[in-house]
Amino acid sequence: MKIIIIEDEKPAARLLQRKLQKLDIEVGVMLHSVEEAIDWFTKNEHPDLIFLDIQLSDGLSFEIFEHFSTLQQTIKSAVIFTTAYDEYALRAFKLNSIDYLLKPIDEEDLEVAVSKFKARLPKQETLQFDFEQIKKMLSNPFDKTYKKRFTVKIGQHLKVISVEEIECFFSENKGTYIHTFDNRNYLIDSTLEVLEQDLDGANFFRISRKFIIPLKAIKEILVHSNSRLKIILPTYKEDEVVVSREKVSDFKTWIN
Repeated sequence: MKIIIIEDEKPAARLLQRKLQKLDIEVGVMLHSVEEAIDWFTKNEHPDLIFLDIQLSDGLSFEIFEHFSTLQQTIKSAVIFTTAYDEYALRAFKLNSIDYLLKPIDEEDLEVAVSKFKARLPKQETLQFDFEQIKKMLSNPFDKTYKKRFTVKIGQHLKVISVEEIECFFSENKGTYIHTFDNRNYLIDSTLEVLEQDLDGANFFRISRKFIIPLKAIKEILVHSNSRLKIILPTYKEDEVVVSREKVSDFKTWIN
């Protein structure tokens, strides 16, 4: 299986390479710009899989595909995009059935993405991207309307919960819950992955695979083990609320 990485930040490319090596996957080539990638694809056999950053030093990576499209040629490779874009912009990827990994790349997410690729490898088809739709989504993020309230069922009654009442979202035993500032839990019909897209990224942040928290709910931030951070919330005490090591850098940017 031939794999390449296209990433303008060389340390990030090397980190991804090491994570793939842990999965017994060797990366053949690492490229760092649109120009370099176009030159390489012109001269070499296309790989089975590309890990592709969206924003490269000399333009958007979509320009690589557009270049060959104008020549009536196609890049016959599967693509997993790696991106630091906020979740709302990635709605375009879901609409186009495009695989992506959100930076910093979580090793478990990487393993799942690779497994999905391997599962469909025998019937891999040439990719068809709606470039204009994707670029519009990435360049006009404020078109997104965020969720302002949630409806939960309590017995035979429905209760409306405003996002202003929410202290955190958490997952437990395959369920997703709202925890409110009045110290109550409510089961909701959603997932943290969906909530990441529905919530305003300026106010909510997914700190780990288990928690999404609002900025206003942070009571205290403590240094925790393994370069992580522990969050103290006003009423939630059922489990430690910890920022995963991979999320710490982005979390610090978010709170600033």
